[in-house]
Amino acid sequence: MKNSQIKKTSVTIALIPLAVLVLLLSLTIHLFGGDAIAGGSQLSLLTASAVCTALAIGIYRIKWQRLEDAIVTNMRSATPAIIILLLIGAIAGTWMASGIIPTLIYYGLKILHPSIFLPASCIICAVISLLTGSSWTTIATIGVALMGIGRALGFDDGWIAGAIISGAYFGDKISMMSDTTVLASSTAGVPLFSHIKYMMLTTTPSLIIALTVFIIAGLSGSTATIADTMTIESSLQQTFNISAWLLVVPLITGILIARKLPAIVTLFTAAFMAAIAMVIAQPDIVLQIAQTDTASAMMSLKAIITAATTSTSLETGNELLNSLVTTRGMGGMMDTVWLIICAMCFGGVMYGSGMLTAISQIFLRMARRTVSVVASTVGSGLFFNLATGDQYISIILTGNLFKELYKERELEDRLLSRSVEDSATVTSVLIPWNSCGMTQSTVLGVATMTYMPYCIFNIVSPIMSIIVAALGWKIYKRNQCHE
Repeated sequence: MKNSQIKKTSVTIALIPLAVLVLLLSLTIHLFGGDAIAGGSQLSLLTASAVCTALAIGIYRIKWQRLEDAIVTNMRSATPAIIILLLIGAIAGTWMASGIIPTLIYYGLKILHPSIFLPASCIICAVISLLTGSSWTTIATIGVALMGIGRALGFDDGWIAGAIISGAYFGDKISMMSDTTVLASSTAGVPLFSHIKYMMLTTTPSLIIALTVFIIAGLSGSTATIADTMTIESSLQQTFNISAWLLVVPLITGILIARKLPAIVTLFTAAFMAAIAMVIAQPDIVLQIAQTDTASAMMSLKAIITAATTSTSLETGNELLNSLVTTRGMGGMMDTVWLIICAMCFGGVMYGSGMLTAISQIFLRMARRTVSVVASTVGSGLFFNLATGDQYISIILTGNLFKELYKERELEDRLLSRSVEDSATVTSVLIPWNSCGMTQSTVLGVATMTYMPYCIFNIVSPIMSIIVAALGWKIYKRNQCHE
């Protein structure tokens, strides 16, 4: 966007589409609750996009082609996320029908005591996400299994999802294999390991606070008795062929991730392996899904396609377990895919019209002292997550927006990269219409607004970034010597 365009774009006008979006989303969520994702939220985003377009063309005479190009660019960036989301749906269906997730739940109930379940889930997801560099993959695999275990133990969905997401995003944030970590450091021009080391000053205290909360909540959060868990274990054994051999599939998946294969390739391979395991290990489940009494290659193929693409309900004889093993496949992801497309449309027209850039000037004017510079950076990361619906765009826009300001104030680039990650990366999952919030809500089967208050790490991280800046802890000028 040219400087002349930025100057003549009024902040007041630029705030109108955002205000319309917030108002419509609030009304939609109030009217439809968790079902808002089925159409109301999408219509809200498209309406706000239309308002932005009308203002851009009517007041600033911006050509439609310019707005369309911005939308297309935004859509292009979202394409990998959409494909990954569909493959996660396939994994959810095939890993359940093959008995992989039931096996994880079965052994998890034997190993994880209710009193340590929440902090243990957070730590498990943190370690896996750290090793893999992917919060999405961690949540779609072990996270789904932990949701099942937590529900069986009687924990509220919000607490379970909050612990899983907190751990997954901690690991993703400090992993050298994480795309967001690499993106934040490269945008600010900071060496990767220097960026990660500096982030530990805010990330470690945030995780400690989160684990403390989860430990306290875990001591009183479970309502399940030993008899309840034993009943679920028995039902799992009666419905599925529980075998440690099935854990070979998640093990190989972890190896593929560690070898840095593309996420799309890894997830497709994981679904393919699970499909084979389903046919071999769960012949009765195959017949139930295919709705036939006769086993054959064609019926096995029908069961695989059904499990991967559509809703699958299995009768276990246990009402709670029935809900745990119900999956929606790739088809269950379509509402989220639709929402991502509409969110990218809104972000595109806001950026292409110059309104996003005009609003960002507010944050620059607020930045005077070091703490206000960091606070403005954090606020900008959160704002761009709200306005664009994509964490990658938020990281890039925030990093580029504040780069010159940090140089003018002689502040280190690694302070910029850390502030960007402490906001844009971790808050994306807390926003219902952001691609991260939509995806994790769909994958875990928990509404974003339900789990948001319990994502302690994600809430504390941006606050901790500002607190550390206010204390001046390890905050250096560019010409100062430091370790």
